Amino acid sequence: MKELDIKKNFLAIDKRYSTYKNSEIVIISVPFEKTVSYGKGAKKGPKEILEASHYVEFYDEELNRELCFEKGICTLEPLDLAKLTPKLALNKIFKTVQDLLKDGKFVVTLGGEHSISAAPVRAYSQNYKDLSILQFDAHSDLRLSYEGSEYSHASVMARIAEFNKNIVQVGIRAQCIEEARYIEDNGIATFYARDIRRGAFQGGWQQEVLNRLNDDVYITFDVDCFDPAIIGATGTPEPGGMFWDEIMDLLRLVGDKKNIVGFDVVELAPEKTKPESNYNAAKLVYKMLNYAFQNK
Repeated sequence: MKELDIKKNFLAIDKRYSTYKNSEIVIISVPFEKTVSYGKGAKKGPKEILEASHYVEFYDEELNRELCFEKGICTLEPLDLAKLTPKLALNKIFKTVQDLLKDGKFVVTLGGEHSISAAPVRAYSQNYKDLSILQFDAHSDLRLSYEGSEYSHASVMARIAEFNKNIVQVGIRAQCIEEARYIEDNGIATFYARDIRRGAFQGGWQQEVLNRLNDDVYITFDVDCFDPAIIGATGTPEPGGMFWDEIMDLLRLVGDKKNIVGFDVVELAPEKTKPESNYNAAKLVYKMLNYAFQNK
């Protein structure tokens, strides 16, 4: 696949630090959107995240490093999935991530609707025994099917659970009764936003999340996990969401105590009146990378 240059790549970094050969980190864009059920525009998310990233600082003051120059970040051209069915699109994404993992790359996948996450999670689950999936989301996404499709964005975690039930959910605040029953019946660790707000976890909710994770962790991050005040440009924004610092505290803790092996960021649906959402999503990607590599 073709590498994007400084005008289009993540962070607008020079070729010395963004070639495939010289980079430990690879970013792939998956502008796929076929099953969204409310607000549309997720297919534009990857492009806007990359463009907004050009204004994110290279230096992370919290961890005191310029990760992009230490590890290298290669941004590949977007996957062409426009003419594919959801099933075929997932197969193409899976094979792409699988090939990148064979080359020893840390893969970041930018969506696109959340349905695409099943593919990288499957690739990573085949590479890591007892992999935990840490899901940040407003919705549990555990419907067996939705609007006639088992590949719906509302069913992505149900598809993932078919091959990996080591799922920990954070920020959930909207679901149907069948999803609630699924969580109970299958022992899915779900940290509801309301319970977090009410202080239901005596040992601290971030520590409780950490305790439920295995050593190797893949993160799937639907940006609607955040309160709309942080990222409002998303298909189904839900009130009562998570805030920036509390999520960053958890991500730093997970990166310090566990091995974050890869992640995806999905469901940004850009709006001209909300450019801060694009920027915050781009900064989220870089912060997650910094936390994932803080001990590497």
